[in-house]
Amino acid sequence: MKNIRNFCIIAHIDHGKSTLADRLLEHTKTISERDMQAQVLDDMDLEREKGITIKSHAIQINYPFRGETYTLNLIDTPGHVDFSYEVSRALAACEGALLLVDATQGIQAQTISNLYLALENDLEIIPVINKIDMDGAKIPEVKDQIIDLIGCKEEEILLASGKSGIGIEEILQAIVERIPAPKGDPNAPLQALIFDSVFNSFRGIIVYYRIFNGSIKKGDKIKFFSTDQEYFADEVGILKLGMEEKTQVNCGDVGYIITGIKNAKEVKVGDTITTVVNPTQTRIDGFEEVKPMVFAGIFPVNTDDFEELRDCMEKLQLNDASLTFELETSQALGFGFRCGFLGLLHMEIIQERLEREFNQTVITTVPNVSFLATTNKGEKVVVNNPAEMPDPTRIDHIDEPFIKAQIITKPEYIGNIMTLCIGKRGILTHQGYLTTTRVELTFEMPLTEIVFDFYDKLKSQTRGYASFDYHPLDMRESDIVKMDILLNGDKVDALSALIHRSRSQDFGRKLCEKLKELLPRQQFQIAIQAAIGAKVIARENISAMRKDVTAKCYGGDISRKRKLLEKQKEGKKRMRQIGNVEVPQEAFLAVLKLD
Repeated sequence: MKNIRNFCIIAHIDHGKSTLADRLLEHTKTISERDMQAQVLDDMDLEREKGITIKSHAIQINYPFRGETYTLNLIDTPGHVDFSYEVSRALAACEGALLLVDATQGIQAQTISNLYLALENDLEIIPVINKIDMDGAKIPEVKDQIIDLIGCKEEEILLASGKSGIGIEEILQAIVERIPAPKGDPNAPLQALIFDSVFNSFRGIIVYYRIFNGSIKKGDKIKFFSTDQEYFADEVGILKLGMEEKTQVNCGDVGYIITGIKNAKEVKVGDTITTVVNPTQTRIDGFEEVKPMVFAGIFPVNTDDFEELRDCMEKLQLNDASLTFELETSQALGFGFRCGFLGLLHMEIIQERLEREFNQTVITTVPNVSFLATTNKGEKVVVNNPAEMPDPTRIDHIDEPFIKAQIITKPEYIGNIMTLCIGKRGILTHQGYLTTTRVELTFEMPLTEIVFDFYDKLKSQTRGYASFDYHPLDMRESDIVKMDILLNGDKVDALSALIHRSRSQDFGRKLCEKLKELLPRQQFQIAIQAAIGAKVIARENISAMRKDVTAKCYGGDISRKRKLLEKQKEGKKRMRQIGNVEVPQEAFLAVLKLD
């Protein structure tokens, strides 16, 4: 055990985690040259296309150092704030972390929040400055930033370049020398933490775990702590680029187990595995329940595909434990799920994965957050979507969730960011200079304002120089109303939204204009209205397509033409009473992209 090191790589987006992981694998010849490719650990097509890491990936490296062979378990983590739950799970399975900082960018918001996550887990931090061979590298400045942040000595900071392979040997030596070996008792009862799982259509569910005490052998009878289910270990092993079977996985190691479980509900990330013969009495702590931030409905395009969609969602949840969902019905869309995501990027990725990995085409409704309504009688009602909102006459007040937003940027963009955040009902609580060229602004903001397009606007206002991170704070009272969209007087419940009163008129007008563009014209006039309760706040008309019924009259009396026009008018009137307006899928999606 003294030769095992478990570590992960944490950093802001695009600071070169996956590239550095590639070099570590290449340098230690873990992967043959034939299998080597860029971002070798990112095995989803989506990750490659977008150039981001979505899943944490574990891989074992053997590294000879001073006459001994060390086993290094590396977990490469995502950098985006929407996948911070993946990072927190990776940290629970490690003793140390490489904190990567881009020499051209310096410290950014995600660097700080990932660092705090690592410090909460008492990990040994090794600071590394990456991309030192780039033209814009500001090595002395970045060193000062890191020393301010962590309080380490200058000689402890390693310099490296993931692209050209500078400093890789020093990093490997630092991992062996500085990160402590796992503590644990090989002879104690088995205690292993599940940090990930994946569904395989042939083998059932494959569970990834890190052993804290004891060891696991092929053929052992094991049980999961929280579900109390018992299984036989058909196959155990360690994670190289693929899975490598072993007869036994020992204390301190990271490995996988296949038990032929088919039901997704039986495996919970964060659960403890133990043996039936000699079970442990305590479960491993260190896992918080995921707090979804953004909620949206996901519905199958064909209502008959509902059961199939449920299966796919359960399989996807295995691989992405931060996805939460429950049943929901909608008048317009039928049966579906109300899903909780960690952010908008997370939502987009889930939708893409459902389409690619499971061939499911789905409709996603407008994303929103949960409110807490207090009725006149003092009952508290959680309002997840507009349909659950109690009647306005019965509501005493509504509370909405607030977050603490941390933005790090260059001084010249302070004005733009202030304007943006205060326009989104933010309150500035702190402003401080990290260095002469770095400002940290802290705002308290309503989560609703961030859900739509905040991140995109922040990037465009600061030319991409601002980094953003947020944490939930508490619920605060606020003036939230329900805005309905009516088509010819009928509510379309999938387009309703809960919104702050001050923003409702503006939003309603934009939404009506957008729908006017997107709804196909019918034979009759369509009135699109946005209303709060009975009060209409915005309206657009789509005029009818009309056939020229007077074309066959040439010359003659006006009364003949009028007779035909009156007849047409009657027909349109009748049509409008029985005609219904189909809302195309694009209209639901366009609402998400409203500027």
